[in-house]
Amino acid sequence: MELPPPVIRDWDYPRGTASIVLMARFAAENGVKGLEAYENAPVDGQVDARQELAVVRDLIRGLGGGDDVALRLSRRYRVSAFGIFGFACISSPTLGEAMRFALRYLDLSFTFCIPHVTVEAGRLALTMDDSRVPGDVAHFLVLRDLGAIHTVMRDILPDISLRSLAFRHDRPSTVDEYVRTFGLAPSFSAPSDVATLDPLFLGKPLPQANDQTVAVCAAHCDLLVSRKRERPGVAQQVRERLVRLGGVDAGMDEVARRLALSPRTLRRRLFEAGTGYRALLDEVRQALAEEMLDTGALSVEDVALRLGYAEASSFIYAFKRWKGMTPAAYARRNALRARPGR
Repeated sequence: MELPPPVIRDWDYPRGTASIVLMARFAAENGVKGLEAYENAPVDGQVDARQELAVVRDLIRGLGGGDDVALRLSRRYRVSAFGIFGFACISSPTLGEAMRFALRYLDLSFTFCIPHVTVEAGRLALTMDDSRVPGDVAHFLVLRDLGAIHTVMRDILPDISLRSLAFRHDRPSTVDEYVRTFGLAPSFSAPSDVATLDPLFLGKPLPQANDQTVAVCAAHCDLLVSRKRERPGVAQQVRERLVRLGGVDAGMDEVARRLALSPRTLRRRLFEAGTGYRALLDEVRQALAEEMLDTGALSVEDVALRLGYAEASSFIYAFKRWKGMTPAAYARRNALRARPGR
C-alpha cells in the first residue's frame, strides 16, 4: 500500500485549540504558572501557530524542557482529544487508511514536525522532518510529536509495536521514558529521527472500523480545512498587520481599524481564539528580532528602534524573556554556528 506525502510542508498554519489546552493543563498539573487562560479555550476555537509555539516555550522554560518532559507530554495526546479528526482515524477500516486520512488532513493535527511515511524493503518508516521548526524548540517537538503519533497509533490499533526507533541527538543519561512511551529503547546519534514497523500492520483491520462514520467525518474535515485554507483566523490577520508595521506597536485601535473591526470586537475575537493583542505583538516582535539579528547587519540598538522600542534596554529585557539570553549573546551564538565547519 502506497501512502501519499503529507498535504502540508510547514508548521505555520492556523490550529485548533485541542493541543494548546492539553499543554496548558499539563503545565498546571506540573506547577507551571501563566498558561491558565488556555485551559478552557473554546473547543471550536483556533490559534495561530506562533501562539502555540509560545506555549511550548513557556512549558520548556517552566519545566526545563528535558526529554522526559517531552515524552510524558506526548503520552497525553490520545486520539479522543482531536474531535472529528481523531474519530475519523479510529473509525477507518485499517491502520493504512487511518494513516492516509491523517496525512491528507494533517493541518487538523497537533504536529509541528512533518511526518513522512515510506514503505520499502519490507519496512514502514515514519521519519520526522523538523528542518523548518525553530531551533530552540525543535528537539523538544521531535520527541513530543513522534511520541504523540505513536500514542495515537496505539489508540487506533492497540497491538501495534515498533520494530526500531532512532534519534539524531546523543544518548541521554536514562532511556526509561523512551521505553515507557515507545515500548523499546531507541538508538541515538542516528542520521534521522525515524520509527519503523512491520508494513503488515497497514492492512490490519481496526477494532472500531465504520465506513459510514468515516464518510461523515471526512465531509466535516473537508469543510474545516477548506475554511482554514481559504482565510486566516483573526490572530493571523492581526499578526500580518503587525508584520507590515515592522513590529511597531500601533495600538490595538489602529489594528482594529485596518481590519474594519471595532476594538471591542477584535478583543473578543482574539479572546475566543485563545490569545490577545499584546501576546501577538510579542510574537511578531520576537520573530522579527530573530530575523534581524540573524542577518548580522544590524546592531541591537538598530533592531530595538525598528521594532518600536523607545529604549534598547526595554528590547533587551523582552528578548531575554523570549530566549533566555541577551540579543547580543544570541547574535554571537548564531554567527558562530554559521562559520564554515561548524
